[in-house]
Amino acid sequence: MRPTGTKQQLEIRRRVAMALLDVGWGIRQVARQVKASPGSVCRWRDTRTQQGETGLTAKRHPGSKPKLTAVQRQQLLVLLRQGARAHGWRNALWTLKRITALIARHFGVSYCPSGVWRLLRRCKWSPQKPARRSRERDEDAIAQWPTDIWPQLKKSPA
Repeated sequence: MRPTGTKQQLEIRRRVAMALLDVGWGIRQVARQVKASPGSVCRWRDTRTQQGETGLTAKRHPGSKPKLTAVQRQQLLVLLRQGARAHGWRNALWTLKRITALIARHFGVSYCPSGVWRLLRRCKWSPQKPARRSRERDEDAIAQWPTDIWPQLKKSPA
């Protein structure tokens, strides 16, 4: 499990541990002081022996490179704002499958629907559903209800 802290804080912790070892502290004492396991302290010591001080520097967070660049993500948001109808679908709803197809068509990159979901979350794009409205909805009658009909139905105070 990765310890808490930024990569710079963890690098400082490794360097402090090595300084304490250089002063003459034991491995277990150093481990208690910097809140690490003795095995980690030994690993840091061995790394410093093999690679020098550069072996203790903070490393890039592991993981694959994003499939879309920052510019492409901005272009995707522009495409999504145009609406689904502008891209050939019958209704205006964006689904994960539709967005996956849009990304493949415009950028030549394949995503699975869950990857599209994570991509949209990173872009601060939230799921929206249209409000359900009946076809027979009468806006004039709805506007008239609170002023005309409701006062007649409401009990008046005694």
